[in-house]
Amino acid sequence: MSLSAQPCRVSIVIKALNEEDNICDAIESCLAALRAIPGEVILADSCSTDRTVELARRYPVKVVQFARAADRGCGAGPQLGYQHSSGEYVYLMDGDMKLVPGFLEQALSFLAQHPEVAGVGGRVVEQNLESMEYRERHARAASHLQPGQVDRLDGGGLYRRRAIQETGYLSDRNLHSYEEFDLAVRLRALGWKLWRLPIDAVTHYGHDAPPYRLLLRRWKSRYACGLGEMVRGALWQPRMRLVLRDLRELRLYLGVLGWWALLLAAALWPADAAVRAGAVATLALVPVAAMAWRKRSLERAVYSVSSWCVNTAGLVRGFLAPRTPPQDRIASRVLKEPEAAGGPAIGRKERNTAK
Repeated sequence: MSLSAQPCRVSIVIKALNEEDNICDAIESCLAALRAIPGEVILADSCSTDRTVELARRYPVKVVQFARAADRGCGAGPQLGYQHSSGEYVYLMDGDMKLVPGFLEQALSFLAQHPEVAGVGGRVVEQNLESMEYRERHARAASHLQPGQVDRLDGGGLYRRRAIQETGYLSDRNLHSYEEFDLAVRLRALGWKLWRLPIDAVTHYGHDAPPYRLLLRRWKSRYACGLGEMVRGALWQPRMRLVLRDLRELRLYLGVLGWWALLLAAALWPADAAVRAGAVATLALVPVAAMAWRKRSLERAVYSVSSWCVNTAGLVRGFLAPRTPPQDRIASRVLKEPEAAGGPAIGRKERNTAK
């Protein structure tokens, strides 16, 4: 059921896992954005263990959840929401984001004027650039966050359902990251374009943690495996040429594999032990020294090389992981259907006192 009696024009899919601190703000921003647009809000919950679902059920939104916690992942979350959606357009966002008022209207207008464009995004306004991890990631993403035609819509976007249907599915359920890039290359391989408008779309406050703890979390959650999983899915497909061309980090991590091979060769070199140890130490320090010179910081250099190693190991692990057909329907349960069309959302004061 949509938020109005009219046919559903926009489905907003919020993917979330343990977002009790942010989910009310996310949902309220979406409901406000749909006041003048026939649409629906769908919370795709990844089996949260906090109060995310409890809080979301107080709003006139659909709440769906994985039937099996083992199915959850960055790629499975959007697909779960999509399979319960009905809108002519689908907007994707995370549970720690807030939709900026007015963006949907401008995005819909742009798509109406540009039928060759499959999806449109805007600026992602980062609220957390304190940690080293988020500063580094924001700097790396700067090129494809610029306005104009882009090769992906990281941070969410508004997509035509017709274009998604041509690719077979919205999001590859096998992926633990890179799901937005994977959707982008599938669309672009079919001739569709993607665009980023020079306006704010969402605000985002990423989870804060010490950088090395974040790396460990990404390994344990298999987030670091997403690139390998995505490459595995693209093998022998027309989109593979776009993957090889547009992912600079893939070439970097393949280079890291070569570096590891040199370290192993040096360790097995038929020479005196002291010579071998010196060769290994020298080879190990070369990337750190190069990055320290480039970034003018030994701390950032050590973190960069550590991140390379974690992501390269994840590339291999993800590439070797078994796959489920991405078109297969994800087992799920509907925890809540929306209230009567146009029902009011809980106000900030009421939802705070309900805790």
